[in-house]
Amino acid sequence: MSRLTLAAAFLCGALVGVAAWLLWPERYEQRSAAELMDVVMWGKEPIGGSFSLIDHNGQRRSDADFRGKLLLVYFGFIYCSDICPIDLQAIAGALDKLGPQAEKVQPLFITVDPEKDTPEQLKAHVALFHPRLIGLTGSLAQIRKVAGDFKVYFAKNQPRIRNDRGIDHSGFTFVIDGDGQYVGFFPPATSADQIAAVLRPHLSSLPGS
Repeated sequence: MSRLTLAAAFLCGALVGVAAWLLWPERYEQRSAAELMDVVMWGKEPIGGSFSLIDHNGQRRSDADFRGKLLLVYFGFIYCSDICPIDLQAIAGALDKLGPQAEKVQPLFITVDPEKDTPEQLKAHVALFHPRLIGLTGSLAQIRKVAGDFKVYFAKNQPRIRNDRGIDHSGFTFVIDGDGQYVGFFPPATSADQIAAVLRPHLSSLPGS
């Protein structure tokens, strides 16, 4: 191989490598966690929006499927060992405390790790918390779109050991009313009692109450 051909091949390979690096999912640029938290805390921008994702049974579900119910929308991932289990347990506990009124509440767990969290895995995971909990996943682009609409931050962090990958993410539980409009949020580690107490007045205003 001539020097010219070798140089051209090297240059082509380098350009492909640079392009792949720039387009790699980890290069996705988004607003900082602090900025998005500020937006949510002070209600600076609209929160929520339409979505079409795949549930833990492999069925496509959209936000329109849940009209007439109060939505509790939580973003996390299956292998989260920090706040996710605590918040999901609190949501489940709140549903139990609401008794029959819980039929008007639909909790949703939207994964921020769609590359790993398949519908089958989500099905086993949500069953650990509450039978009414629905797990949702989709393509990475779809998850980014929904997370962006809800002003949710998520990004892979640096693994502490090989194959140990965690994801930094917002820990808010968002409340959407029966018409699909944003109501407010619960901060991380809100207790089941607090969630139930806040939801009761909203449930009383739903049709059929």
